[in-house]
Amino acid sequence: MKVIAVNGSPRKNWNTHILLEKCLEGAKETGAETELINLYDIQFKGCTSCFTCKLKGNSVSKCAMKDGMELYLQKICECDALILGSPIYFSSVTGEMRSFMERLLFPYSSYEGKPSSFGKKINTAFIYTMNAPSFALPLIGYNKIFRGNKKLMEHIFGKSEYLLSTSTCQFDDYSKYAMTFFDGKKRLKRRETIFPEDCKKSFLLGKKLCEK
Repeated sequence: MKVIAVNGSPRKNWNTHILLEKCLEGAKETGAETELINLYDIQFKGCTSCFTCKLKGNSVSKCAMKDGMELYLQKICECDALILGSPIYFSSVTGEMRSFMERLLFPYSSYEGKPSSFGKKINTAFIYTMNAPSFALPLIGYNKIFRGNKKLMEHIFGKSEYLLSTSTCQFDDYSKYAMTFFDGKKRLKRRETIFPEDCKKSFLLGKKLCEK
């Protein structure tokens, strides 16, 4: 079994990246082969609205653009489970993740009411990290984003779920930054006590995605 994780964060070895690695560790425990793709290492663009994927008679559904993303889209076509991960920037996923989702999802979506043309069902998940506390998510509309992406993933691939890591720690030293809105000491404490629990949840999610 092949499991691919896609990191939409520009920061390696931090919250999103760590949770994706933990998720892949869980998958590895089941015997799966895993790969982590870092979007910020790839030269690519979002959808350019060429509509090649919607031409009549076109037997290839995946994106027709030729750039650094082509290889990775092909790998995803061949995987058995897919995990996306992104921090929330300005109330949505990062720009790189959004561009990737356009390239990945739009070609398999039909404008004629037909089912997904991906060709098979795979388990998928989305891991989100964010500054916002869990109690604020309904108030600021984040839950709508998470549900919307879940619906998209389910339409294209089948079963999907998401994991939320809230009130995350951004820095080792908050005193260097003009961010008095956040209590740096509390965030660092939370990283020591709560974030490890999020890592455990991510590990279990990785195992779950490999279940038949």
